[in-house]
Amino acid sequence: MSQGVRTVPAGSRQPLSAAYDTALLDLDGVVYAGGDAIDHAVESLAEARAGGMHLAYVTNNALRTPDTVAAHLTELGIPTAAGDVITSAQAVARLISEQVPPGSRVLVIGGEGLRVALRERGLEPVDSADDDPVAVVQGYGGPTLEWGRFAEASYAIQRGMPWFASNTDLTIPSGRGIAPGNGAAVEVVRIATGAEPQVAGKPLPPMHRETILRTGAERPLVIGDRLDTDIEGAFNGGVDSLLVLTGVTDGARLLAAPPQHRPTYVDADLRGLLTGQPEITRTDDGFRCGGWTASAGDTRLDLSGDGAALDGLRVLCAAAWTAAGDGVCELDGEKALARLGL
Repeated sequence: MSQGVRTVPAGSRQPLSAAYDTALLDLDGVVYAGGDAIDHAVESLAEARAGGMHLAYVTNNALRTPDTVAAHLTELGIPTAAGDVITSAQAVARLISEQVPPGSRVLVIGGEGLRVALRERGLEPVDSADDDPVAVVQGYGGPTLEWGRFAEASYAIQRGMPWFASNTDLTIPSGRGIAPGNGAAVEVVRIATGAEPQVAGKPLPPMHRETILRTGAERPLVIGDRLDTDIEGAFNGGVDSLLVLTGVTDGARLLAAPPQHRPTYVDADLRGLLTGQPEITRTDDGFRCGGWTASAGDTRLDLSGDGAALDGLRVLCAAAWTAAGDGVCELDGEKALARLGL
């Protein structure tokens, strides 16, 4: 769990489900997409759980309550208790409770998930800036959130109330495509007030702290599909991470990842939990993994050999990240990725 600059994806002789005691799983793009389970997710998680791994589900979506999320996962064939779900609503509610007196009123701009989380921490959700709140909290409220709610937040913030946000993800996936997320709504209030919120969700430390407090994990593995939330959150928490390629991250983004966005491991989907990870070795020509060798040229990344596409991607990461050091790789990797069908 080093915080040094990662230049090569790590290997593991053990299955990851044995090497780590707790999987901290993102949901959208990892476990399900558009509400339906992603291929291999249900059976992979069942096998990891049967082997003794604790599964926890960590989401920046503050709209749904843990009970609702757990029920959805259970319907998909992934038995889940509400206590196995950690939301950014819970993280921001704890953050607020540490800064205001018990029983304080908090103006809520968002959905039921925020209200439940505030009550859990002994705080009273209210709906108007005229209800004497001592703070404002903003979280994703779904597509039906009224425009007037942003005005209500602005009035309270202009009166000097501290402002909190569950998360600042600009987009959120839906069954019909990509929709504006809570970060887009936060921008509306920021423009109106000139204020800056305290943010709790991934990739920031309050969310990681919440997951550790609730799960008791000693050797956690963060599993996600987004570099700027899941993987950066693991980096900020000083823990290892597995990137799965079932969501928003493609090969080009991965090769260009700065240090805080470089995962410990890379795999196609959640079946990667059940296997070891191949070692990448340095050679005179660059780096080797499986049947592939990759190196950094003057203007591009070079790839030779044959074998599994994932091994080719892993070795390209080694070449790209080593060339970039603590920066961003600007070498052309398009041709190399095309060889892998990525």
